Amino acid sequence: MGHGPRYRVPWRRRREGKTNYYKRLKLILSGKPRMVVRRSLKYVIVQFAEAQLNGDKILAAAHSRELVKKYGWQGGTSNTPAAYLTGLLAGYRARLAGIEEAVLDIGLADPVPGSRVFAALKGALDAGLKIPHGEGIFPSEERIKGEHIALWAEELAEKDPEKYKRQFSKYLERGFKPEALPSHFEEVAEKIRREYEIKLARASATGGVEE
Repeated sequence: MGHGPRYRVPWRRRREGKTNYYKRLKLILSGKPRMVVRRSLKYVIVQFAEAQLNGDKILAAAHSRELVKKYGWQGGTSNTPAAYLTGLLAGYRARLAGIEEAVLDIGLADPVPGSRVFAALKGALDAGLKIPHGEGIFPSEERIKGEHIALWAEELAEKDPEKYKRQFSKYLERGFKPEALPSHFEEVAEKIRREYEIKLARASATGGVEE
């Protein structure tokens, strides 16, 4: 650790590895809301935040557990398809809140092309938001739909049924076969689109903001 009369102790969240204040400042200076994407071992969270003097104000948000509770999602809540769907849901809610543009904030996560944070970004873009991004950063359409999971499950079920049951125990407990994940993904994505396109049309007709 540094020491001496000119050494300044970093702020607590920087010491704890939670916030890069230099990066945060650059995002805030854009003058646009931040699309904040965070993930854990179990969930994906997407928030649209506006920086204020007393802290961030959350303008719109979505949590991947909502996919299960509100839309009947049978897949995992932290994988690539779930990240896309959470971004799609948050993106539509942001539009309902009057947001048209944003900048991506992935915190201290590494910007690895094809990662879940960029799957969430793709969902928000498909919801109609404008968010600056580079080329080649998104997961493939196959991965977003979960085709890699379905293919692996199909191969595993044939080669090692016991391992298949262990690996996909949570899916099977719900009475859902992971081989059907791509078509199920399409159903849930369409359900979200249909619900929020109706809400957006209604808000546009009345000139109001609706959740």
